[in-house]
Amino acid sequence: MTHHTHQNAPTQFVETNGIRFAYRRFGKRDTVPLVFNIHFTGTMDHWDPAITDGFARDRDVILFNNAGIASSSGEVPESIEEMAANAAAFIKALRLQQVDVLGFSMGGLIAQTLALAEPELVRRVVLVGTGPRSGEGMATLTPEAQQIFGATYDEPDELWLKVHFSPSAQSQTAGRRFLERFRLRQENRDPQAGEKVAPAQLAALAKWGAPRANPYAYLHALEQPTLVVNGDNDVIIYSINSWILQQNIPNAQLILYPDANHGSLYQYPERFVSHVTQFLSECQAHHEQK
Repeated sequence: MTHHTHQNAPTQFVETNGIRFAYRRFGKRDTVPLVFNIHFTGTMDHWDPAITDGFARDRDVILFNNAGIASSSGEVPESIEEMAANAAAFIKALRLQQVDVLGFSMGGLIAQTLALAEPELVRRVVLVGTGPRSGEGMATLTPEAQQIFGATYDEPDELWLKVHFSPSAQSQTAGRRFLERFRLRQENRDPQAGEKVAPAQLAALAKWGAPRANPYAYLHALEQPTLVVNGDNDVIIYSINSWILQQNIPNAQLILYPDANHGSLYQYPERFVSHVTQFLSECQAHHEQK
Protein backbone atom coordinates (compact mmCIF):
# COMPACT_ATOMS: atom_id res chain seq x y z
CA MET A 1 0.00 0.00 0.00
CA THR A 2 1.44 3.38 -0.95
CA HIS A 3 0.92 6.31 1.39
CA HIS A 4 -0.02 8.60 -1.46
CA THR A 5 -3.53 9.88 -2.13
CA HIS A 6 -5.15 11.82 -4.96
CA GLN A 7 -3.95 15.03 -3.29
CA ASN A 8 -0.25 14.19 -3.00
CA ALA A 9 0.55 11.41 -5.48
CA PRO A 10 3.59 12.59 -7.46
CA THR A 11 3.32 13.07 -11.20
CA GLN A 12 5.57 10.49 -12.85
CA PHE A 13 6.54 9.97 -16.48
CA VAL A 14 7.09 7.02 -18.79
CA GLU A 15 8.22 7.29 -22.39
CA THR A 16 7.17 5.05 -25.27
CA ASN A 17 6.57 5.50 -29.01
CA GLY A 18 8.08 8.97 -28.75
CA ILE A 19 5.47 10.13 -26.23
CA ARG A 20 6.24 11.09 -22.63
CA PHE A 21 3.12 10.08 -20.72
CA ALA A 22 2.38 11.77 -17.39
CA TYR A 23 0.69 9.59 -14.76
CA ARG A 24 -0.04 9.22 -11.06
CA ARG A 25 -0.23 5.87 -9.33
CA PHE A 26 -1.41 5.23 -5.78
CA GLY A 27 -3.36 2.73 -3.69
CA LYS A 28 -2.92 -0.94 -3.01
CA ARG A 29 -0.28 -2.64 -5.13
CA ASP A 30 -0.42 -6.36 -5.96
CA THR A 31 -3.97 -5.91 -7.26
CA VAL A 32 -5.18 -5.60 -10.85
CA PRO A 33 -4.68 -1.88 -11.59
CA LEU A 34 -7.67 0.27 -12.48
CA VAL A 35 -6.68 2.66 -15.28
CA PHE A 36 -8.79 5.83 -15.60
CA ASN A 37 -9.59 7.46 -18.97
CA ILE A 38 -10.88 11.04 -18.62
CA HIS A 39 -13.51 13.08 -20.50
CA PHE A 40 -13.24 15.73 -23.24
CA THR A 41 -10.45 18.28 -22.46
CA GLY A 42 -9.96 16.67 -19.04
CA THR A 43 -6.69 16.07 -17.20
CA MET A 44 -5.70 13.93 -14.21
CA ASP A 45 -6.98 16.72 -11.97
CA HIS A 46 -10.53 16.47 -13.33
CA TRP A 47 -11.15 13.23 -11.42
CA ASP A 48 -13.01 13.36 -8.11
CA PRO A 49 -10.76 12.50 -5.13
CA ALA A 50 -13.75 10.85 -3.43
CA ILE A 51 -13.70 8.31 -6.27
CA THR A 52 -9.98 7.83 -6.83
CA ASP A 53 -9.17 7.63 -3.10
CA GLY A 54 -12.24 5.44 -2.62
CA PHE A 55 -10.88 2.87 -5.05
CA ALA A 56 -7.31 3.26 -3.77
CA ARG A 57 -8.32 1.79 -0.40
CA ASP A 58 -8.56 -1.65 -2.01
CA ARG A 59 -6.77 -1.49 -5.33
CA ASP A 60 -4.04 0.00 -7.49
CA VAL A 61 -5.23 3.26 -9.13
CA ILE A 62 -3.57 4.76 -12.21
CA LEU A 63 -4.50 8.18 -13.62
CA PHE A 64 -2.80 9.40 -16.79
CA ASN A 65 -2.87 12.05 -19.48
CA ASN A 66 -3.09 10.62 -22.97
CA ALA A 67 -0.86 11.96 -25.74
CA GLY A 68 -0.93 15.73 -26.15
CA ILE A 69 -2.92 16.36 -22.95
CA ALA A 70 -1.59 18.76 -20.28
CA SER A 71 1.70 17.38 -18.90
CA SER A 72 2.02 14.57 -21.48
CA SER A 73 3.94 15.25 -24.69
CA GLY A 74 2.92 14.47 -28.25
CA GLU A 75 -0.10 15.39 -30.34
CA VAL A 76 -3.76 14.62 -29.69
CA PRO A 77 -4.87 12.21 -32.45
CA GLU A 78 -8.02 12.94 -34.42
CA SER A 79 -9.43 9.45 -33.95
CA ILE A 80 -10.58 7.44 -30.94
CA GLU A 81 -8.76 4.38 -32.29
CA GLU A 82 -5.40 6.18 -32.17
CA MET A 83 -6.16 7.47 -28.67
CA ALA A 84 -6.86 3.87 -27.59
CA ALA A 85 -3.61 2.69 -29.21
CA ASN A 86 -1.74 5.35 -27.22
CA ALA A 87 -3.48 4.22 -24.03
CA ALA A 88 -2.39 0.63 -24.75
CA ALA A 89 1.19 1.78 -25.34
CA PHE A 90 1.16 3.64 -22.01
CA ILE A 91 -0.12 0.60 -20.09
CA LYS A 92 2.45 -1.69 -21.70
CA ALA A 93 5.23 0.82 -20.96
CA LEU A 94 4.43 0.33 -17.26
CA ARG A 95 4.98 -3.42 -17.85
CA LEU A 96 1.49 -4.28 -16.69
CA GLN A 97 0.20 -7.69 -17.73
CA GLN A 98 -3.49 -7.05 -17.12
CA VAL A 99 -5.63 -4.08 -16.12
CA ASP A 100 -9.22 -3.05 -15.56
CA VAL A 101 -10.19 0.11 -17.43
CA LEU A 102 -12.63 2.84 -16.45
CA GLY A 103 -13.68 5.35 -19.08
CA PHE A 104 -15.80 8.45 -18.50
CA SER A 105 -17.52 10.19 -21.43
CA MET A 106 -14.93 10.43 -24.25
CA GLY A 107 -12.74 8.23 -22.05
CA GLY A 108 -15.47 5.59 -22.35
CA LEU A 109 -15.08 5.58 -26.13
CA ILE A 110 -11.34 5.02 -25.61
CA ALA A 111 -11.96 2.32 -22.98
CA GLN A 112 -14.29 0.23 -25.15
CA THR A 113 -11.94 0.54 -28.15
CA LEU A 114 -8.98 -0.44 -25.98
CA ALA A 115 -10.85 -3.46 -24.63
CA LEU A 116 -11.66 -4.64 -28.15
CA ALA A 117 -8.12 -4.12 -29.43
CA GLU A 118 -6.37 -5.65 -26.39
CA PRO A 119 -8.54 -8.49 -25.02
CA GLU A 120 -5.60 -10.09 -23.19
CA LEU A 121 -4.56 -6.83 -21.57
CA VAL A 122 -7.99 -5.57 -20.48
CA ARG A 123 -9.76 -7.77 -17.93
CA ARG A 124 -12.89 -5.76 -17.04
CA VAL A 125 -14.48 -2.56 -18.33
CA VAL A 126 -16.42 0.26 -16.61
CA LEU A 127 -18.15 2.70 -18.99
CA VAL A 128 -19.58 5.88 -17.47
CA GLY A 129 -21.62 8.59 -19.21
CA THR A 130 -20.66 7.35 -22.64
CA GLY A 131 -22.03 5.73 -25.78
CA PRO A 132 -21.48 3.56 -28.86
CA ARG A 133 -20.29 4.52 -32.33
CA SER A 134 -23.03 6.42 -34.18
CA GLY A 135 -25.00 6.68 -30.94
CA GLU A 136 -28.16 8.72 -30.45
CA GLY A 137 -27.33 12.42 -30.70
CA MET A 138 -23.59 11.71 -30.97
CA ALA A 139 -22.93 12.94 -34.54
CA THR A 140 -22.33 16.40 -33.06
CA LEU A 141 -22.37 17.92 -29.60
CA THR A 142 -25.95 17.77 -28.32
CA PRO A 143 -27.85 21.09 -28.38
CA GLU A 144 -27.66 21.11 -24.57
CA ALA A 145 -23.89 20.57 -24.67
CA GLN A 146 -23.43 23.32 -27.27
CA GLN A 147 -25.34 25.73 -25.04
CA ILE A 148 -23.44 24.72 -21.89
CA PHE A 149 -19.97 24.88 -23.46
CA GLY A 150 -20.83 28.07 -25.36
CA ALA A 151 -21.93 30.02 -22.28
CA THR A 152 -19.73 32.18 -20.06
CA TYR A 153 -19.48 31.69 -16.31
CA ASP A 154 -18.53 34.02 -13.46
CA GLU A 155 -16.34 31.24 -12.09
CA PRO A 156 -14.85 28.92 -14.75
CA ASP A 157 -15.40 25.83 -12.56
CA GLU A 158 -19.15 26.52 -12.63
CA LEU A 159 -19.18 25.10 -16.15
CA TRP A 160 -18.94 21.69 -14.50
CA LEU A 161 -22.14 22.30 -12.50
CA LYS A 162 -23.98 22.43 -15.85
CA VAL A 163 -22.02 19.64 -17.56
CA HIS A 164 -22.12 17.07 -14.76
CA PHE A 165 -25.18 17.83 -12.61
CA SER A 166 -28.92 18.19 -13.11
CA PRO A 167 -30.70 21.52 -12.46
CA SER A 168 -32.34 20.29 -9.21
CA ALA A 169 -31.29 21.90 -5.94
CA GLN A 170 -30.15 18.52 -4.60
CA SER A 171 -27.95 17.79 -7.60
CA GLN A 172 -26.47 21.30 -7.68
CA THR A 173 -25.62 21.01 -3.98
CA ALA A 174 -23.81 17.75 -4.74
CA GLY A 175 -22.08 19.60 -7.58
CA ARG A 176 -20.75 22.31 -5.30
CA ARG A 177 -19.39 19.64 -2.96
CA PHE A 178 -17.69 18.07 -5.97
CA LEU A 179 -16.09 21.42 -6.89
CA GLU A 180 -14.66 21.67 -3.37
CA ARG A 181 -13.13 18.20 -3.69
CA PHE A 182 -12.00 18.94 -7.25
CA ARG A 183 -9.77 21.76 -5.98
CA LEU A 184 -8.37 19.95 -2.93
CA ARG A 185 -5.08 19.20 -4.64
CA GLN A 186 -3.19 22.48 -4.40
CA GLU A 187 0.36 21.60 -5.41
CA ASN A 188 1.63 20.16 -8.69
CA ARG A 189 -1.74 20.39 -10.41
CA ASP A 190 -1.86 19.61 -14.09
CA PRO A 191 -1.87 22.54 -16.49
CA GLN A 192 -5.13 23.01 -18.37
CA ALA A 193 -5.40 21.25 -21.73
CA GLY A 194 -3.82 23.39 -24.45
CA GLU A 195 -5.64 25.15 -27.28
CA LYS A 196 -4.98 22.33 -29.77
CA VAL A 197 -6.70 19.70 -27.62
CA ALA A 198 -10.39 20.54 -28.07
CA PRO A 199 -10.31 20.83 -31.90
CA ALA A 200 -8.52 17.46 -32.24
CA GLN A 201 -10.86 15.77 -29.77
CA LEU A 202 -13.92 17.25 -31.48
CA ALA A 203 -12.67 15.86 -34.79
CA ALA A 204 -12.30 12.42 -33.20
CA LEU A 205 -15.77 12.64 -31.64
CA ALA A 206 -17.29 13.62 -35.00
CA LYS A 207 -15.77 10.56 -36.69
CA TRP A 208 -16.99 8.33 -33.85
CA GLY A 209 -20.52 9.71 -33.90
CA ALA A 210 -20.99 9.81 -37.67
CA PRO A 211 -23.86 7.63 -39.00
CA ARG A 212 -22.89 4.24 -40.42
CA ALA A 213 -24.51 0.93 -41.31
CA ASN A 214 -25.01 -1.60 -38.48
CA PRO A 215 -23.33 0.80 -36.04
CA TYR A 216 -23.55 -1.35 -32.92
CA ALA A 217 -22.37 -4.67 -34.37
CA TYR A 218 -18.78 -4.00 -33.30
CA LEU A 219 -19.85 -4.23 -29.65
CA HIS A 220 -20.70 -7.92 -29.99
CA ALA A 221 -16.95 -8.64 -29.92
CA LEU A 222 -16.46 -6.89 -26.57
CA GLU A 223 -16.46 -10.02 -24.43
CA GLN A 224 -15.05 -8.67 -21.17
CA PRO A 225 -17.54 -8.24 -18.32
CA THR A 226 -18.69 -4.63 -18.53
CA LEU A 227 -20.47 -2.29 -16.15
CA VAL A 228 -22.30 0.65 -17.76
CA VAL A 229 -23.20 3.59 -15.48
CA ASN A 230 -25.00 6.85 -16.16
CA GLY A 231 -27.42 9.40 -14.82
CA ASP A 232 -31.06 9.07 -15.78
CA ASN A 233 -30.97 12.36 -17.73
CA ASP A 234 -27.54 12.80 -19.32
CA VAL A 235 -27.73 15.79 -21.69
CA ILE A 236 -24.09 15.56 -22.86
CA ILE A 237 -24.23 11.95 -24.13
CA TYR A 238 -27.90 11.03 -23.96
CA SER A 239 -28.72 8.32 -21.42
CA ILE A 240 -30.32 6.08 -24.08
CA ASN A 241 -26.78 5.39 -25.32
CA SER A 242 -25.95 3.59 -22.08
CA TRP A 243 -28.90 1.27 -22.68
CA ILE A 244 -27.68 0.67 -26.25
CA LEU A 245 -24.25 -0.29 -24.90
CA GLN A 246 -25.77 -2.70 -22.39
CA GLN A 247 -27.98 -4.29 -25.04
CA ASN A 248 -25.12 -4.92 -27.47
CA ILE A 249 -22.17 -5.85 -25.24
CA PRO A 250 -22.57 -9.61 -24.54
CA ASN A 251 -21.74 -9.52 -20.81
CA ALA A 252 -22.86 -6.08 -19.63
CA GLN A 253 -25.01 -4.68 -16.86
CA LEU A 254 -26.46 -1.18 -16.55
CA ILE A 255 -26.95 1.14 -13.57
CA LEU A 256 -28.81 4.47 -13.88
CA TYR A 257 -28.63 6.92 -10.98
CA PRO A 258 -31.66 9.15 -10.21
CA ASP A 259 -31.88 12.91 -10.75
CA ALA A 260 -28.45 12.79 -12.36
CA ASN A 261 -26.83 14.19 -15.48
CA HIS A 262 -23.50 13.41 -17.17
CA GLY A 263 -21.44 13.30 -13.96
CA SER A 264 -23.51 10.77 -12.03
CA LEU A 265 -20.32 9.29 -10.56
CA TYR A 266 -19.48 12.70 -9.05
CA GLN A 267 -22.99 13.15 -7.68
CA TYR A 268 -22.97 9.74 -5.96
CA PRO A 269 -19.26 9.00 -5.38
CA GLU A 270 -19.68 6.57 -2.48
CA ARG A 271 -22.44 4.67 -4.26
CA PHE A 272 -20.39 4.56 -7.46
CA VAL A 273 -17.27 3.26 -5.72
CA SER A 274 -19.37 0.62 -3.96
CA HIS A 275 -21.09 -0.56 -7.16
CA VAL A 276 -17.89 -0.70 -9.20
CA THR A 277 -15.98 -2.40 -6.39
CA GLN A 278 -18.70 -5.03 -6.12
CA PHE A 279 -18.63 -5.56 -9.90
CA LEU A 280 -14.85 -5.93 -10.04
CA SER A 281 -14.79 -8.16 -6.93
CA GLU A 282 -17.43 -10.49 -8.37
CA CYS A 283 -15.40 -10.73 -11.54
CA GLN A 284 -12.28 -11.49 -9.52
CA ALA A 285 -14.05 -14.23 -7.54
CA HIS A 286 -15.43 -15.78 -10.74
CA HIS A 287 -11.96 -15.66 -12.32
CA GLU A 288 -10.40 -17.38 -9.30
CA GLN A 289 -13.08 -20.11 -9.30
CA LYS A 290 -12.19 -20.91 -12.91
